[in-house]
Amino acid sequence: MATTEETLTGVDLKPIKTILVSQPKPERSPYYELENKYGLQIDWRPFIHVEGLTGKEFRKQRVYPQEYSAVIFTSKNAIDHFFRMCEELRVKMSSETKYFCMSEAVANYLQKFIVYRKRKVFAGKRTIFDLKPALMKHRTKEKFLLPCSNLGSKTVTKFLNDNEFDWKDAVMYRTVSSDLSDLSDVTYDALVFFSPQGIDSLYENFPDFEQKDTRIAVFGKLTCNAVEARDLTINIKAPQPGINSMTMALEQYLRHSNK
Repeated sequence: MATTEETLTGVDLKPIKTILVSQPKPERSPYYELENKYGLQIDWRPFIHVEGLTGKEFRKQRVYPQEYSAVIFTSKNAIDHFFRMCEELRVKMSSETKYFCMSEAVANYLQKFIVYRKRKVFAGKRTIFDLKPALMKHRTKEKFLLPCSNLGSKTVTKFLNDNEFDWKDAVMYRTVSSDLSDLSDVTYDALVFFSPQGIDSLYENFPDFEQKDTRIAVFGKLTCNAVEARDLTINIKAPQPGINSMTMALEQYLRHSNK
C-alpha cells in the first residue's frame, strides 16, 4: 500500500502562499513555524462562535438545575454557560453537588466558579469512557444534568442512555455562524476547516462559493463528509496514517508544492 507521502509524488500541486484557518488565533502554534519555514501568510478567523441562550429561552425547556445532584461538563463553554444561567435564574447549586468533567483542563476551569473539593469533582482524560468508573459508582445515587449546546453531545448521550442513568440534557448555548462579510473580496490559496459547522458557515456567508484553485484542508471524518456533501475537493486531510495533526498534513503538502 502506498504511503501518504508517496501519493503526493508526481501530483501537480499548486504552491500555497496564503492560508485562512477557521479558528481563533492562538498565542502559540506550530502553524507559526510553517509560516516562517515556507514564507506563508496565515490568517485566523473563527467561522463559528458560541452564543448563550437567554433565561427566557432556557425556561421553555422546563429544566431546573437545582433539582439535579450531579452535573456533567464536556467543555469550558458548558461551565461558563451553566453558571451564567444559574446566576441569571438566581439558582444556587447545593454545596454537595458532584461535578463530572471530561478532562483535567475542564475540571481545573471549574475552580473559577466553585470552591474546589476533589471529593466532589471527578475528571477524565478526554472522553466520557474515562469517567465511566466514577459515573457508574454514582449511577443509582444521583440525578445527572448535562449542560450542552444546540448540537448536543451524541457520545455522552448514548453512554448515559445505554447505562440507564437518570439524566437530562439542558441546552444553554448554541453554535452559530460568524459574520464573514468583510472577507468577500479576499481570496486565499488554502482554507482550513475543523468542523461541519465551519463548512455550513462558509456557505451561509458565501452562497455562491466556488472552489476553483482554492485548496481545502480538513480535519476529522465528519468535516470530510460535510465537504464532500458540498461537492468540494479535499486536497489536504488529517488525521491519517502517520499524520496526526493538521500542521503535519499541511507541511507534507507544502514540502512538495512549495519547492
